[in-house]
Amino acid sequence: MKIVVDDLTHPEVHALLREHVAGMHAHSPPENVFALDLSRLKVPEVMFWTAWDEAELLGCGAMKELDATHGEVKSMRTAAGHLRKGVARKILDAILAEAGRRGYSRVSLETGSTAAFVPAHTLYAQAGFVRSGPFGDYSPNDFSVFFTRTIGQA
Repeated sequence: MKIVVDDLTHPEVHALLREHVAGMHAHSPPENVFALDLSRLKVPEVMFWTAWDEAELLGCGAMKELDATHGEVKSMRTAAGHLRKGVARKILDAILAEAGRRGYSRVSLETGSTAAFVPAHTLYAQAGFVRSGPFGDYSPNDFSVFFTRTIGQA
């Protein structure tokens, strides 16, 4: 598995991002869909990674800079045929390594609270994230669950 910083030009990446956004709409109330589409990923404050096995796209993830010390995990998605194979963890590890290189003190994320999001909760907890309150522009609501990890923690 090769993790690369991606320029968001590959059609397979576009298709996976469309699947991601559609999945968020399928499992989230409309007011709680915070997934970034292609155009909102192509901004200077977002860095985007993909995982590949040769020419096969396995998954993707991104980090948005909130300020000089705080990043947000965004657009985490594993291709359907590669779930539970460690793809998301490898991408998350790349995101956390970049956060460390940037000198961030923490990385946070928002995800859903329903059963569809339990695998994500497990992934983030295993990576050292703990539940937290809203951050950035988010407001408390009944659907969102927020996680934060201090950089340097296991």
